[in-house]
Amino acid sequence: MFESAEIGHKIDKETYRKAVPALRAALLDAQFDLKESAKIPVIVLVSGQDGAGKGETINILYEWMDPRYLSTLAFSEPTDEERDRPVMWRYWRALPPKGRTGIFAGSWYSEPIRQRIEDEMPLTELDARIDQINRFEAMLVNEGALVLKFWFHLTKEAQKKRLKALEKDPRTAWRVTPWNWARLKSYDKLQEAAGHILRMTNTAWAPWIIVEGSDDRYRSLTTGTVLLDALRQRLATGDNQDTPVAPPVRTNIDGCNLLSELDLKRKLGSKSYDKQLAYWQGRLSELVRDPRFKQRSLICAFEGTDAAGKGGAIRRIARALDARQYQIVPVAAPTEEERAQPYLWRFWRHVPRHGRCTIFDRTWYGRVLVERVEGFCSEHDWLRAYSEINDFEHELSEAGAIVVKFWLQISPEEQLKRFKEREKIEFKRFKITPDDWRNREKWAAYQQAVCDMVDRTSTSTAPWTLIEANDKNYARIKILKTVCERLEAELDGKVVGESAGKKSAGKGKYRK
Repeated sequence: MFESAEIGHKIDKETYRKAVPALRAALLDAQFDLKESAKIPVIVLVSGQDGAGKGETINILYEWMDPRYLSTLAFSEPTDEERDRPVMWRYWRALPPKGRTGIFAGSWYSEPIRQRIEDEMPLTELDARIDQINRFEAMLVNEGALVLKFWFHLTKEAQKKRLKALEKDPRTAWRVTPWNWARLKSYDKLQEAAGHILRMTNTAWAPWIIVEGSDDRYRSLTTGTVLLDALRQRLATGDNQDTPVAPPVRTNIDGCNLLSELDLKRKLGSKSYDKQLAYWQGRLSELVRDPRFKQRSLICAFEGTDAAGKGGAIRRIARALDARQYQIVPVAAPTEEERAQPYLWRFWRHVPRHGRCTIFDRTWYGRVLVERVEGFCSEHDWLRAYSEINDFEHELSEAGAIVVKFWLQISPEEQLKRFKEREKIEFKRFKITPDDWRNREKWAAYQQAVCDMVDRTSTSTAPWTLIEANDKNYARIKILKTVCERLEAELDGKVVGESAGKKSAGKGKYRK
């Protein structure tokens, strides 16, 4: 892949001097149009060999463009806070919003390359990581991002010459360290690892641009021109670079589905409820204080029909926890800040650290439920969301999170009864809105969306539990019991997932 970047590309001073002013003006115009449209985030990854000009190129872009609308994200060794979360978490939260450009100095490619060079990652594991990266970048592009990946290349001799020149100049000598010279010895291993990764991730939606880094003027002009051309093309079309998504949803021909088969008549008497509530809340309190939980985290995701009792169930869980240990995240319509990011961004930033719990009242499944049914996103968007959500939950599990997902189901008759009760009770009136009444008219569409959701996103690492919620006592106990049993199994290591230490609840696609 590097042959064309080893032929000695150069730009003379006069050509460079004449080309730069027009390029700078055009980049500023494109940057202003990007800001005004506020529809596209631009993600620029800057990677390559030591001494190939990564830092100089970033500085040039800041000189040529308006720095107010640029952000540089530099990543080194992950912090303790970052190690407690999925490996992608620190990149998720650093993504630029629409209308801005984010330049990543070091990216999600840096650690896999390092681990491969140091023989810490076998090829099979590397290929699995590459597949995750490709899917992540496809999601970014489908969300509207322009992703440009630059690899600045040097031959081994050119790198040695470059490091000596930098070391000789008092103004740049500080940039060359013993670590850089040590890295030169692993040049061949870097070429092998980088070549494999670049080849496997050189996709149509997020291609690599390999640039020879020995001549500063050539490198700078090439980078600026590529960035300008890509910006102009995207601003002119305005279209997302859609990649293939999921197969179409299946037609139900007999009217029988997961929800229709639930027994909504299940009940629990008050005396039994009080006794079991005390028991399971006490058990949950013990489990989250277990020393083994310090290396795990708990995520409870609640979805359900309107008035199904999510809030009441969440309060029963919260009463068993230390207020310093958990966070409840209520999810409503996205804010302007959230709409400027991928739809998963507002959930990424609430991922808990080890030893903590996060409870989501409504979740990332809004994309395949309300947004699907109400037409707030295209069919392409909600179809691809199934695999994107599965990837997200898989990464949570890999990082040690225990993901427990609940769908609370009630009958149309019970919902109508609860709606009317809410209208009569002063402190519950805020819970009933015109949207709730309007959604009843789309009951069948929502039920179909729920069934498709469960079929496509109930995995061994993050299974759905369907809750018969006509009786609140029964629903609350089943939820508490499910959380405790899942925590207990994970901490005891009784349920084996896809990797050591990241256990899964492999009891079928979903739980009834």
